[in-house]
Amino acid sequence: MDPLDLARTLSALLGPGQPEIGCDECFDVLDRYVEDELVGRDADELVPGMRAHLLGCPACREEHASLRALVRGVSTR
Repeated sequence: MDPLDLARTLSALLGPGQPEIGCDECFDVLDRYVEDELVGRDADELVPGMRAHLLGCPACREEHASLRALVRGVSTR
């Protein structure tokens, strides 16, 4: 296993190493988080734990990308 694969595997097993919200909370605040990002506010400071969750959760990361694209008027496909 190369070092990059090892780092990804360890990260997936050990988690983000910082506070993280859960999927339910993520979906509750995702629209506000995306809005904050797109208008230039510090979304990570306003919604602590969201970035760590998005890095570790493929489903929420995909939802985040889709919502950003929708708000910006860009297709995700």
